[in-house]
Amino acid sequence: MAVGCCFFSMTYEQQVLQILTEVGERGISVGKLAKHVYNMNCTLFYQPDLQEIKQQVWRYLQRSSRPPQSLIERMERRGYYRLNMKGSAVARQLVLDFSKCDDEEQQPEEELPKPDLSLSLFD
Repeated sequence: MAVGCCFFSMTYEQQVLQILTEVGERGISVGKLAKHVYNMNCTLFYQPDLQEIKQQVWRYLQRSSRPPQSLIERMERRGYYRLNMKGSAVARQLVLDFSKCDDEEQQPEEELPKPDLSLSLFD
């Protein structure tokens, strides 16, 4: 059972970071974060224990938010956490948005006429 616990713990940590990335600056409470992680791991054949997930998420947040340059920071509101955008370069990399660059590159390509590459039956 301990081996599975460590495997799921790593998955939970990745899921927590994914959720915190999506939430952004407004942050999220530990309870809601745990419910999101719980829902991400529920399947038809397996339902994890919500209290266990909440404890693991809370421990990870506590451990990860202690140093000032940490990836996760506590918010002024009790029980709320978010990514540390000011103190952590890794957190800034997690939220990079390349959609604006991709749109600019695709626009000129769409305006160019496309050559007819179909084969002729009569040649």
